[in-house]
Amino acid sequence: MPSAQKPMRYGHTEGHTDVCFDDTGSCIVTCGSDGDVRIWENLDDDDPKSINVGEKAYSCALKNGRLITAASNNTVQIHTFPEGAPDGILTRFTMNANHVVFNTDGTKIAAGSSDFMVKVVEVTDSSKQKTFRGHDAPVLSLSFDPRDVYLTCVTNWLLLQKCNDVINAKSICRLGWQPGSGKLLAIPVDKVVKLYRRETWDNKFDLSDTSITQPLNVVAWSPCGQYLVAGSVDGSIVVWKVETQECIERTKHEKNYSICGLAWHPKYRQIAYTDTEGNLGLLEDIGDGKKTNDKVASTAAKDYNDLFDGDDDDYLNGDAIEPPSSPTPGANEDHGDDDDLMPTASHQRRAILDDDDNSLDIGMIKANSNLLAKDDDDDDQTGGFPALPASSTQQHFYDGPLPTPRQKPFQSGSTPAHLMHRFMVWNSVGIIRCYNDEQDNAIDIEFHDTSVHHATHLPNSLNHTMADLSTEAILLACESTEELASKLHCIHFSSWDTNKEWTVDMPKDEDIEAICLGQGWAACATSALLVRLFTVGGVQKEIFSLPGPVVAMAGHGEQLMVIYHRGTGFDGDQCLGVQLIELGKKKKQVLHGDPLSLTKKSYLTWVGFSAEGTPCYVDSEGIVRMLNRRLGDTWIPVCNTKEHCKGKSDHYWVVGIHENPQQLRCIPCKGARFPPTLPRPAVAILPFTLPYCQVTTEKGQMEEQYWRSIVFHNYVDYLSKNGYEVDENATSQSVKEQQELLMKLFALSCKLEREFRCVELADLMTQNVVNLAIKYASRSRRLNLAQRLSEMAVEKASELATALEEEEEEEDFRNHRNVSSNKKDPLVPSASVLDNMSKYSKKTSSSSRAVNKQSPPVIKPLIPKPKSKQVMFLVFSCCFRTTGFQMWLEENRASILTDNPGLNEAEVIKEGMSRFRVLSSEERMAWTEKAKGRAANDLTEDKKRKRPTATEDEEKKNQEQKAEDSNLSKKPKTSGQSTNARLSAFAFKQS
Repeated sequence: MPSAQKPMRYGHTEGHTDVCFDDTGSCIVTCGSDGDVRIWENLDDDDPKSINVGEKAYSCALKNGRLITAASNNTVQIHTFPEGAPDGILTRFTMNANHVVFNTDGTKIAAGSSDFMVKVVEVTDSSKQKTFRGHDAPVLSLSFDPRDVYLTCVTNWLLLQKCNDVINAKSICRLGWQPGSGKLLAIPVDKVVKLYRRETWDNKFDLSDTSITQPLNVVAWSPCGQYLVAGSVDGSIVVWKVETQECIERTKHEKNYSICGLAWHPKYRQIAYTDTEGNLGLLEDIGDGKKTNDKVASTAAKDYNDLFDGDDDDYLNGDAIEPPSSPTPGANEDHGDDDDLMPTASHQRRAILDDDDNSLDIGMIKANSNLLAKDDDDDDQTGGFPALPASSTQQHFYDGPLPTPRQKPFQSGSTPAHLMHRFMVWNSVGIIRCYNDEQDNAIDIEFHDTSVHHATHLPNSLNHTMADLSTEAILLACESTEELASKLHCIHFSSWDTNKEWTVDMPKDEDIEAICLGQGWAACATSALLVRLFTVGGVQKEIFSLPGPVVAMAGHGEQLMVIYHRGTGFDGDQCLGVQLIELGKKKKQVLHGDPLSLTKKSYLTWVGFSAEGTPCYVDSEGIVRMLNRRLGDTWIPVCNTKEHCKGKSDHYWVVGIHENPQQLRCIPCKGARFPPTLPRPAVAILPFTLPYCQVTTEKGQMEEQYWRSIVFHNYVDYLSKNGYEVDENATSQSVKEQQELLMKLFALSCKLEREFRCVELADLMTQNVVNLAIKYASRSRRLNLAQRLSEMAVEKASELATALEEEEEEEDFRNHRNVSSNKKDPLVPSASVLDNMSKYSKKTSSSSRAVNKQSPPVIKPLIPKPKSKQVMFLVFSCCFRTTGFQMWLEENRASILTDNPGLNEAEVIKEGMSRFRVLSSEERMAWTEKAKGRAANDLTEDKKRKRPTATEDEEKKNQEQKAEDSNLSKKPKTSGQSTNARLSAFAFKQS
């Protein structure tokens, strides 16, 4: 199957670059023309360890924890690995050292130089060395015979042209012996690879391919000896299966740069390669991709639970992308006597159980392997990665999904903790930098707005590694040591007293892993799966447990968001959960550990809140997601930062999100995932775009703009419900923009003769915009559409009036409760309360009885289509004849039409509602009581009940009392009270 080519990484400056793996394949080592040797934990390592070995480094080799480099300062140096500490100089030349290689067991090295000499040196004793002279050109390439019998070098064979420097060579001709038996020697010559037999030194056969159009530069054997890869000066990379001379892989450098370094992974189907521009690349899934045979596959499912034993779940598959804070391949390998599980990098992964420390026994390979045997029995491993000899114990294979190593905790807006100069946090309030070098160990705090607080310089004697910053305080935390406990340190700079700092020690064996600040509170998550809450002044508050290890936390106002591991992910996917808690007076949990959506094979890189308080997060693939409270607290992707990156290895480092205006504030990072502290990074602003379909069309663009406006103004409802002040102008402007977009979509649908779609769009419009849509449909001669929209307008007006009536009743109920609670009668206080309650209940029952008798039971009347505006008004009159607003509108209709001539009935109702809301609560209550009194009068006049003869005298008395009351006062309140009294008398008489 085709190999997977990962995007190349910038590693060194322009020039010759070499590459190799360590013994276990957990690290990639490169050297280049900048004189640095870099140790990469994986291809996505944004901060590889660097060792300077000279002005230029031409070659590097690594074995048994010793790193050998050939540099332009005429020396061959040795460093410890992975520490990178200098361990002396093995040998010197009079000119540049061009190439250096280890022998099979790592006890000797061979180095070739531009002074025509080759030296073989004992690694443990550099005084024991041999010098080989007689070459008539610079030595470009060396290779040890696996049996330590021969040492081959390339200078000016008849196969190659002479050159005086490795830089100027047309081909550096990196040759190689076949691992194990050493039967074949592969030499790149022009456009073919010549293979020479060990015993006779004759040319057994050549390997070539039609895709090779330029001379080959370098070759490398797979650890099993069955495959050979070659790279050309025009960027072609070709892999052959040597036994069949079949080309199984062909790929091309993404920019056609010359390939100058190739290295096979010691266990997986991976090839690391470098070019003459200093870039590092990785090929995965090399091989024919066939599955293991049935005998091997039958043992794969023997014990699935073995996958989770010990530290096996800490392995990282080859093609998974991990953050700098996440586990790295081989970092937690088991060095005991038990077998280790080793995942391959191909999509069909295999786990192989080796007998030693995840490394191949070269002696066993040499003694037992027959790499070019023609007979393939069923017990051989197809694909040959790695080629192990037959052993007495059955080798076990696992072909299922592998668990993903858990992402380690991190602070949003921070760079890796191992850096000497790093950002501890960068958010919308300010920046906290940490400097930890030989000269100083300190923390610098800078505020974006200096009116909040001045810049501060703090000593970092406790070695704080975590920080957060708000407009109230600075929160710092450090890990525990053998002597000291993990500490939480807070600087409450906004406090009015003189003691502004406090520190809390965590219990023994409990480390702080994440911290955050909110409005008046601080929180920390610990290794004991606990979240501890504090006031900003240092008072301990609630503690709650997490279902899994914390990944990150964020706070804003009264909101706390916690991201944690809710389970084990597979195939490179993280399994994360999110909790969102409101810590105000009414504490509640909004998100109850819901799964966190991440892009496939990605991890979390940033979590926080927008400036307006909406939860957001970003994954390693550059997808920014925001909580959509309008749609049941779901997550919606609002931006893809990768679309704005120029190169594949470029990223954007998010520092803040704003909803109004819509801005994603981030820092562009070229060839890295995070920025350096110096020079000061420049903040870029990216736009938001929802991933809607067909955004290149006019319809798709307007739909995306409309729903983006809806999503980015959800915070208005949230803030208003929680008692925050909201900018009414910004809100009205957003509504205006949304309605304009709906009207444009309506017009577009009319042109496309999509009338049903027009009705769907009108359902999203406000009352005034629906009236505009009716006019547009009428002028477009779409009478059927206009008729349907007219019905919709009537329905919307009915709903609006109903909502207003409910609001009035609720306000009346509150007012009555306030009046009853404020009345003070020291003699009979309980009677006063009961009287008020009874009066209110009687009024309500009488008015509702009148409505039930005189109006339809359905709020939205099912009536024939209205023919005119007068009919529309009758509908409203029938539905709401007894409301105070209706009575007020009848008396003030003339003044409204005088002030606003030309208004239709719906617009008159809208204007009347606006004016009615301006009235004081007492005036509105008076109109409501007046309407209820009128309804009661109509009820007694039109629907009189027959009473027994015995009550006629009492009825006359009630009518006389009513006449007297009406003469004294014309207020509707008195009318209502007389009606209640009459009904009460009737009820008592009946009983």
